[in-house]
Amino acid sequence: MSLVVEQLSIAFDGRRVVDGVSFAVPDGARIGLIGESGSGKSLTALAVLGLLPEGATASGSIRWDGTELLGMRDRDLARLRGDDIGIVFQEPRTALNPIRTVGRQIAESVRIHERISRRDARDRAVAEAARVRLPDPERIVDRYPHQLSGGQRQRVALAMALACRPKLLIADEPTTALDVTVQAEILRLLLDLVRDEGMSLLFITHDLAVLAQVATTGAVLEHGRVVEQAPVSTLLSAPASPITQGLLRDATATLWRPEGEGR
Repeated sequence: MSLVVEQLSIAFDGRRVVDGVSFAVPDGARIGLIGESGSGKSLTALAVLGLLPEGATASGSIRWDGTELLGMRDRDLARLRGDDIGIVFQEPRTALNPIRTVGRQIAESVRIHERISRRDARDRAVAEAARVRLPDPERIVDRYPHQLSGGQRQRVALAMALACRPKLLIADEPTTALDVTVQAEILRLLLDLVRDEGMSLLFITHDLAVLAQVATTGAVLEHGRVVEQAPVSTLLSAPASPITQGLLRDATATLWRPEGEGR
């Protein structure tokens, strides 16, 4: 299944903040959206799942496996969320419910989409916690978000997004709030899971060094417009636009590289 975004524009009170953005995420591809804060990259991702903030209007086209998503009814979009398309947000502390155990939250989408029993849902939560390499999954599913570290909370968020085995994962700055060591662990885990499941990935970041770890092609946004789109290797070695050149200068290099992939 593929995601195709064509001439997407997003406006608030008539003021465009995303202007004519086009890109595609073919089946099994790893594509990145990169830009500075306010460039429109996160709004673009939210538009895919109909999660734009109140007051925003979107035009253009967003097609998933040939089906138009813009204008789709909320209940139909809800069937896609988690099942076909999963999303991981930047800050798991705000994405997780503080008064529910992480196990219940991991299992929630499974119970919605697969109609399994509460007992089976807990077993599934334990399995998903183990899959994202959380320590002692039998016990950790009974804990609350505040009892976990930042890296563990992000693993929970990843388990929630992947529990129903989506075909596409949208990762919106999933490591920004983490220190460099934990960031490297989460990036490795994310890439391993995407590869193992054969998923497509739409990865959003402001850091070109991070993008280089997980994506093969990148679209650079500035003031809501795509100013450059190229293989990540080209963005690193021969950036064409001033904004990409600035992102390269500002890139925060991590110590981690995927095994077998030297850059």
